[in-house]
Amino acid sequence: MKLQKYMLPLLAVLTLASCEKPFDQLEQDPNRPTSAPASLVFNGVVNDMYSVAGGGGWNDSQRYNQFYASNYNYYATNDYAWTTTGLNYTTLKNVVKMEEEAKKAGLPDVNAYSALGKFFRAYFFENMTRRVGDIPMTEALQGLNNQTPKYNTQKEVYVQILNWLDGANADLASLIAKNDNNLSGDIYFGNSLSKWQKAVNTYKLRVLVNLSRKESDTDLNIKSRFAEVLSNSSKYPVMASSDDNLQYVYNSQFNKYNRNPDNFGGNATRENMAATYLGTLTSLNDPRTFVVAEPATAKVAAGVKPTDFSAFVGASSGEDLATMSSNATKGIYSFINRKHYYSTYTAEPYILIGYPELQFNIAEAINRGWATGNAETYYQNGIKASWAFYGITDGANTVYFSADGGYRNFNTYTVNVSFADYYAQSAVKYAGSTTGLTQILTQKYLAFAQNSGLEAFYNQRRTGVPTFLVGAGTGNSQRIPLRWQYPATERSYNTANNTAAVTSQYGGNDDINAQMWLLK
Repeated sequence: MKLQKYMLPLLAVLTLASCEKPFDQLEQDPNRPTSAPASLVFNGVVNDMYSVAGGGGWNDSQRYNQFYASNYNYYATNDYAWTTTGLNYTTLKNVVKMEEEAKKAGLPDVNAYSALGKFFRAYFFENMTRRVGDIPMTEALQGLNNQTPKYNTQKEVYVQILNWLDGANADLASLIAKNDNNLSGDIYFGNSLSKWQKAVNTYKLRVLVNLSRKESDTDLNIKSRFAEVLSNSSKYPVMASSDDNLQYVYNSQFNKYNRNPDNFGGNATRENMAATYLGTLTSLNDPRTFVVAEPATAKVAAGVKPTDFSAFVGASSGEDLATMSSNATKGIYSFINRKHYYSTYTAEPYILIGYPELQFNIAEAINRGWATGNAETYYQNGIKASWAFYGITDGANTVYFSADGGYRNFNTYTVNVSFADYYAQSAVKYAGSTTGLTQILTQKYLAFAQNSGLEAFYNQRRTGVPTFLVGAGTGNSQRIPLRWQYPATERSYNTANNTAAVTSQYGGNDDINAQMWLLK
């Protein structure tokens, strides 16, 4: 009893003492970690890069790029009736967290994570602004300190993007010179800062080309910035070959290619090739045709050789879906090549930022007069790099077409390829001037197939090349939209700032067909 007499007051004191803890301490879960290694956060961010870049081939982005089409509306349509889009602020918060964890681990102010943090900011902020226009930037990522951040203009965002990229390049160069590399968890370049530096500057050239309509803006200095990169390779190294591609490589166990034996039965006949892409290939007698598509069975049944370009037919993305479905069932259209995409779990890497695009971007810049050099050489390099991606070489090439519509049995054919003969065609041989620019843009579009997310769409939006096909199947009054609407959360929780941004840009109408600053 005496023990109980003394214990009860003691327990009361302890209970009262525990209740006096601050709320932020009481709410902490002792079983949940409050920090993580910078490398672990970094790994999540680079995986988000892949998701932002489309998350692999044969998805919504690639339909909007008109590389393929859905003919089965239960699962997907080819409709451009876009509404709201998601933004990347959660990922950007993780970028901030990654930098904080690097500092907590004792790394200096300039370290691998802080340098790449600048690149990630540029990458994700550009993804957002290209989708909607003006976005919160300067006042963003402040958490509870500012829950209603004001919007920056799209121009301000791009000025900052270019500054971030220059900062990332300079920091990486400093770290490389000192052999100071604490990077870990890199699924793309095996923790090579030199490879990352090339990716940063290659991406910078993409950004500058995306700003082509603003080439006279003295605040952006697009021409001089582009020329500076080309003329100073020691300060601004760029990708030297496809070995430098920033790409997502698949495996047969955990990260399988989007099309593989497991999902053949679910979508193989519900998707056919789009005419914008396949028709461009066949019009140029391009051997990539034989790698990416199957000959249309109706054509082969009518006596056309499987290796004739006329045997390959894509459907217009604008075709009424019921008509497309019927035609696909009749064998009128080409399906996805069974051997290349369905017979394994690894197919091909998914390029986020790549050497072929770089070559076409340089060719385009020279064509536009931004830099000196031989545009034709870069143009040819881009085509050759794209061919190599598909394993196409000069001489005899073995191609595979399904023998029974499936992915196990194939008929093989030999196709003789000559780059010289291909390039000698008037539609392919670089003509310079406006015609040459269209040729560069066309070949860039072909090289983007099933890669790089919406880059093909953004290039077409900027230049009009190639002509996208429209009709009942694409909706939106047969128009290709120019943007997405802002997220509903912005309208609900950042109402005043969102309303001001929509008013200043689009006259108060958050319209998917409205023209943002970038396109004016």
